[in-house]
Amino acid sequence: MRLDKFLTVTLGITRREAGKLLRDKHISVNGNVVKGAATQVTDDCEVTFDDRPLALHGPRYFMLNKPQGFVCSQVDDFNPPVFVLLDEVSPEKLHVAGRLDGDTTGLVLLTDDGQWSHRITSPRHYCEKVYRVTLADPVPEDTIELFAKGVQLRGEDDLTRPAVLELLTETEARLTISEGKYHQVKRMFASIGNKVEALHREKVGSVCLDDALAPGEYRLLTEEESASFLIKD
Repeated sequence: MRLDKFLTVTLGITRREAGKLLRDKHISVNGNVVKGAATQVTDDCEVTFDDRPLALHGPRYFMLNKPQGFVCSQVDDFNPPVFVLLDEVSPEKLHVAGRLDGDTTGLVLLTDDGQWSHRITSPRHYCEKVYRVTLADPVPEDTIELFAKGVQLRGEDDLTRPAVLELLTETEARLTISEGKYHQVKRMFASIGNKVEALHREKVGSVCLDDALAPGEYRLLTEEESASFLIKD
């Protein structure tokens, strides 16, 4: 993480204010006064403000607009992980709360709080996810009722939970599901003989993807956003 960004997070100041602290020689890294805003701070660095130690406190919660081609695992032999998009201290300590496939874009939540992510991913909590789907063929209107009742996925014993399907155009739809079976959206449309050409996640729980975030960009969740997943069922 850049030193000026580290200061904005730990001190709650703007980057301009952080730059002034650096220029005025208030900040030291590993015992040496540092003036460069772009200095990289790693997890083992000791950063002080007028001899007062600074450290990142508490769990971290982010939203990321995942581009196509990035994967949600820490290591992949063929595709870059989403964690390389993060300018944060110790990104390897973060994990994705609800993964997306490499070819799926949109909202990804990242955290180092295991209990928080469990509230999102556990089947017991029925956390809703909203996807915008582009399909190879037109979607019949009776699919709305079919998905609302639940469909049989190949290799599954039980029907899917009731899902809400909104038809936007002949080949575009918005689908809300409350479970996370493997490749569920693609398999639901495959069950009616259709193929998903593009998939974009717009919402998880009550948290919507920030329209201001371009693909590859991310931001901290607000306290209200992060707390929304901890509300008791």
